[in-house]
Amino acid sequence: MVRARRLFAVSASLALIATAAVATGAGAAADEPAIVVEDGVTQPVFGYDDAIRERVFITSPYDSDGDGVVDVISVDIMRPAASEQGLKVPVIMDPSPYYSTLGRGNESELKVDLDGDGLLDRWPLFYDNYFVPRGYAIVLMDMIGTSNSTGCPTTGDVSDNLSPKVVIDWLNGRIPGVDKDGNEVVADWHNGRTGLIGKSYDGTLANATAASGVEGMSTIVPISAISSWYDYTRSNGVVTRGNSYPSSLSNTVTNPSRREHCRPVRDTLAATDGDETGDYTPFWRIRDYNPDAGNVTASVFVVHGINDENVRPDHFSKWWYELAENDVPRKLWLTQTGHIDPFDFRRAEWVDELHRWFDFWLQDVDNGIMDEPIADIERAPDVWAEYNDWPVPGARETRLWLQPSTTTAGRLSVTPNRPSDPSLSFVDDPAQREATMVGNELALQPNRIAYVSEPLTAPLHISGTPRVHLDASVSTTDTNFGVILVDYGPAERVQRAGDGVITGTVEDCWGATATWGGYAEDACYRQVTKRVALTEREVVTKGILDAVNLRDYTTATALVPGRPYTVDFPLLPEDYVFPAGHRIGVIIVGSYRDYGSQADPNQATITLDPVRTLIDLPIVGGRNAAVAAGLE
Repeated sequence: MVRARRLFAVSASLALIATAAVATGAGAAADEPAIVVEDGVTQPVFGYDDAIRERVFITSPYDSDGDGVVDVISVDIMRPAASEQGLKVPVIMDPSPYYSTLGRGNESELKVDLDGDGLLDRWPLFYDNYFVPRGYAIVLMDMIGTSNSTGCPTTGDVSDNLSPKVVIDWLNGRIPGVDKDGNEVVADWHNGRTGLIGKSYDGTLANATAASGVEGMSTIVPISAISSWYDYTRSNGVVTRGNSYPSSLSNTVTNPSRREHCRPVRDTLAATDGDETGDYTPFWRIRDYNPDAGNVTASVFVVHGINDENVRPDHFSKWWYELAENDVPRKLWLTQTGHIDPFDFRRAEWVDELHRWFDFWLQDVDNGIMDEPIADIERAPDVWAEYNDWPVPGARETRLWLQPSTTTAGRLSVTPNRPSDPSLSFVDDPAQREATMVGNELALQPNRIAYVSEPLTAPLHISGTPRVHLDASVSTTDTNFGVILVDYGPAERVQRAGDGVITGTVEDCWGATATWGGYAEDACYRQVTKRVALTEREVVTKGILDAVNLRDYTTATALVPGRPYTVDFPLLPEDYVFPAGHRIGVIIVGSYRDYGSQADPNQATITLDPVRTLIDLPIVGGRNAAVAAGLE
C-alpha cells in the first residue's frame, strides 16, 4: 500500500523527559519530568519505543459464570517511561469485548502477543501511538468473559456494565491487582483522572460506567454507543433484532475456546429476555443507563451517526437529553454517516479535537475547548456547522396536521383538520418494503397512507425528536404502526450503503511507530471517504410502535377491534434542513420490515380519523418558519 506519512511520528531525537520549566503542572520540582504544552496542547516529548508495557489482572466482585470463583479482569497498559521517574499521568481507557474476536477500528485490529510473553506486540487503534508520547497512559481493558479476562459476557448486565469501574477502582488504589506471577501491582504513576473512549459496545461500557458515578472517572467519549439495550433490540414494544439477541451477541464476543463453558449463561439470557412480548422488564432496566444519568459526574463527548442503522440515533438523543437535564458538561458531533468512528469520517479534525478534549479534562490544560460551540453537525457531505446546543436553539415543537385526501396524497398544514374531513383506511402488508412505502408518493396505495407538502418556499430546519399523533382504529387485536418522514427532491447525499463511507488504499499515520520483537507496531490507517450520490429522495427519519403497547412498554394490552385509540410515539431524532423547492412527506404504514421489526401476522385494516392525526416537528423558528416555508 502507498503510505502518505504525516508529521505526527515522534522523532527519536526528542528528549525523553521534559523539564519542569515548561510544565503546566504548578509546583513541579526542577528534576521531575513533566508534560510540555505548546499552542494549547500537550507535545510528543516522551518516548514510545521505551514506553512501559504491562498486563495487570484485577479481581472483580462478580461471578458472571456462576462457577464459584470471582471473575478476573485483564488490562494491557502502555505508559511513558517517565512515569517511573515521577511523572503522574492520566489514563485513556478503551474497554472492549472485541479484542480477541471482531477486533477494533475500520481495519478490525486485534490484540497480538506474538512471542507469548504476556505483553502485546500489536496494539489496536492509534491511541497508544499518539497519546503515550504526549504524557498519557493507555489502558485496553478486556471486558469480563472476553480475551484474557475470566467469566462470561452477560450483554449489559452488571458484570459487563461495571467491568471498567473495577479497573478505575484499581487505578485509584481501592482494590488490588497482580501481574502474571501473582505479584501485587499498584498504579502509583496515575494522576487520578481517567477517560473512557470507544465505539459501539466499547462506548456502551463507557456510558454504563459513567452512570455508576464511580469516583476517578473524569470524562467519557462514547462513539455510536448504546444507552439502553432495550432500545437496541426493541423499538416502542416491537422486537427488532430477532429472538435471543443478547444470547447471540454474548456468544459472538466469547473466545471460541470458552463458548461451551459459557453456554448456561447464554441459555439464561435467552430464557429471560422477554422476546415473547417485547415488553420493558427488569431484565432491560438493568441494561438501561438513561434513568441513571443523574449519577454522571464525568464530562461527556458524544459522537453519533444520524443515519446509524446499527445503534440508532435515539441512543445518543435520550442519553443527551438526560445529561442536559442534569447539567453534565458535554459536547456533540453528529455525522450523516452510519456506524462509523470519527477517525474514519473526519480524521484530522477528530484527532485535533480529541487531543484538546483529553488535554482539558485529563491534563488540566486550559485550552478553551469548553468555551466553544457545543454541537458540530454535518449539514451536507463533509460540510459542517457549529451550534451552541442541541437541539439547535430556537427549535420548537410545531404541529403539522396531516390533511386527508381521497383522490391523491394528503397534505401537511399548520391549520387543524376539520371533523368533516374523511377518515382513511389501509391494510397492513407485512411483506411491503420501504422503497414501495415511500415511492410514487402522490398516488393512493392500498398498504399505506401518504401526506406530501407542496414544494417548500423556504428552507425548513428540524432539530430534535419528531413525534407522531394518530387517532386510529384497528380491525384486529394487534398491529404495528410505522411512520416515515421523507425529503422529496434531488440532492447530493451520503448513501446508506457501507454506512456511507469507502475505505481506500492510501494510508496516513497518526503517532509514533516502533519495532520490537520482530513485529512492527504503527499508527498508519487507510484513508476513508464519503460515499456520495445524487438521489431524488431521502428517508429523513422514521419510527415504529407495537399497538398493544400504546400505554407503556411494560404491559401488553390487546386492542378492541373497531375502538378508537390515540396512537402517540416518537420517531428517531434528526437534524435536517429541507431545501426550498423540496417536498416533505409523511408516510404511515403498519408493519415495517426494513426497520428490522418482526412482521405482524394480523394484516389489520387500520383507519385514521383526521381530527388529531398530526406530526409534531421540532422546527427551528417554530410555526412562523413553517408558514414561511408554505405549510399554511
